[in-house]
Amino acid sequence: MVLEMEVRGKYSCNTPAETLEWIEAIIEFLNPYRFFFEANVVNFLKDRLWEAVDKDWIACLQNERVEYLLQIPSGVVQEHWPASLKEYVLAAKMLAFPREQAKLQKILPGMTVTSLNPVILQGMNPKKKHEVEILSSLVNCITKSVGAHTVIDVGAGQLTNLLEQGYLSQVLAFEYQLSVVAIDASSHHGVVTSKRAERIKKHYLAKLHNSGSSKETLNMPRTITCHILSSSTLKELSNYCCQLDEKQLNGRCLSNDSHKRYLVEDLQLSSTPGNADSVSSLVLAGLHACGDLSVTMLRAFSECKEVKAIISVGCCYNLLSEGGQGSCDSGFPVSKGVRLMGISLGKNARDLACQSAERWSGLENEAGVQNFDLHAFRAIFQMVLDRYYPEVLLTSPSIGRQGKALRRQQKKKLPSSGFAENKISTSELETYSLTDGVNFAEGGGLIDNCNLFVKFSYSGLRHLRIKPLQEMDLPRLWRECQSYAGLIGPYWSLRAALGPVLESLLLLDRLLFLQEQESAFEVVMLPIFDPALSPRNLAIIARKS
Repeated sequence: MVLEMEVRGKYSCNTPAETLEWIEAIIEFLNPYRFFFEANVVNFLKDRLWEAVDKDWIACLQNERVEYLLQIPSGVVQEHWPASLKEYVLAAKMLAFPREQAKLQKILPGMTVTSLNPVILQGMNPKKKHEVEILSSLVNCITKSVGAHTVIDVGAGQLTNLLEQGYLSQVLAFEYQLSVVAIDASSHHGVVTSKRAERIKKHYLAKLHNSGSSKETLNMPRTITCHILSSSTLKELSNYCCQLDEKQLNGRCLSNDSHKRYLVEDLQLSSTPGNADSVSSLVLAGLHACGDLSVTMLRAFSECKEVKAIISVGCCYNLLSEGGQGSCDSGFPVSKGVRLMGISLGKNARDLACQSAERWSGLENEAGVQNFDLHAFRAIFQMVLDRYYPEVLLTSPSIGRQGKALRRQQKKKLPSSGFAENKISTSELETYSLTDGVNFAEGGGLIDNCNLFVKFSYSGLRHLRIKPLQEMDLPRLWRECQSYAGLIGPYWSLRAALGPVLESLLLLDRLLFLQEQESAFEVVMLPIFDPALSPRNLAIIARKS
C-alpha cells in the first residue's frame, strides 16, 4: 500500500521538487522578518525590539482585544487591521504545514487505535495517553506491513522526563506483543522503566492464565543504555538486534537478568552470532526524540538495510545542532537542497519553532493576560540585570521557569516562597525572603502586578544565586517600564505566528532528505495527534519498498 497525503493550500510535498519549492517559499517569506527571531526576546525593553515592527501594526494591536491577539499565531485576522498586517498573518498560516489531526484509519486502512488497559495507563497524563495510544497503533500497523521482527524505540529516556518510564516500549510489547528494544540515555531511567515493566508483566501473565491461554511467556521490552547516539552506533545496534535470534532475545528479557544494562560501546558486534544476510528487519520509532536524535534516526534508516521503516515525531528544536553549506552531520540543515542554500536560523529561531499556535488560541482571556504579564516581567527583569548586574548580563543568564511557578502560586492564591522547585534551603531563605516588600491581600492573594514583578525578580535573583543590592528599587523600575510593557502582547503574538512556519521549515528539510535518497522510499509527513493536546504532532513516516 502506498502512503498518501493531502495538503491544504498552495504547497505540497509529494516529490522532492515540490518540497523544495515549499521550503524556498518559506525562506523568502521569513527573510524580511528575521528581526523577530534573530533578537533575544528577553531584551524586548532593553533593545526596544518593538521599534523594528511596522508602526501601523503596533498602533493597531496595542489596544486590541486579548482574544484577537491570541488568535494571531493560528492565522486569524480582523477586518479593521492594516492590509499588510493581514497579509503577514495569512501568509504565515498558508506556509505552515497543516496541523489538524489526520484521519489515520483512512490513510492506513489496517490501523486500529486500541484503548489501553488501565494497568498499563498508570502514571500517564491525558497528553501522554493520547500520544501513546495513537503512536503505538501506528507503529504496530507499519511494523506488520513491512514484516519487521523488532521495533527500536529511539530516545525512550533520551533527554526526557524520568516519569516517561518507557510507556511506548511497554505498550508495543505488552499490548501488541512486538519485540521491542528501547534505547535509553540513562541507566537509572532504564532501571525505573524495567521495574514498571515487571509490574505490568505480572498483570498480563495473570490475564493469560485466567483466559486459559497456552502461552506462557510475554515479550518484554529490552533496554540498552547509550550515552551518545550517532547514526553509526544506531546502525551497529540495528545490525546487532537483527542478528540476535528472536527466541534468544525474548528469553533474555524474561530471565532474572532482565534489568541488566548494555552499553553500545561494549557490544561485540563483529563477533555477534548470526548471518549477515538475515531476513530479520527493524522499525525505528521515536516519540518526541529530542534535538539531533530525530535526525540521527533518519540517517540510520537511509543507511541501514535492516531498518525497513521509521516513524519519527520530533521535538526540542532548540537542541538541534546547526551547520552551514559544508556540514553533513548537523541537525539542520540535513537535506542537500537546503544545505546548498546556506541557510542559518540560530537558537532563537529554533526556540520559536517550539511555539504552539493551538495552545495560544486555547487560552482564556485571563490566562492570556497572565501570559503576557509574565513575558513583561521577564523583559523588565532583564532591565534589572542591565542596570544593577551588567557583569551577569554578559553571561546570557537563564532563570528557568520562574514565571510558571509564580503563575501556579497566583492561581492557588497562596503566598509562597516559590523555592520548592529550586531546592533552596530554609537557612538560605532566612538570609533574604522573596516576599520582602510584597503585600498580600486578605486571603493570601497578591495585590497587583508591581508586587508580582517584585516577587518574580527576587525569585530570578535567587535562581541566579545573586544577592539583592540595597540600592535596588524594583517598584521604580516597574513604573519606568510599565508604559512599554503593554507592547509585549502584540509583539509576542506577531512573533509567535512564525513558530509554525519555522517548525515546518525544519521538518520539510528532514522530509526532503529522505526524498533525495537514491533508494525508493515511501515517505509522508502527517499530523497524527490532536494539536491542542500534543503541539508537536507532525510525524515523518517512511518505509522501504
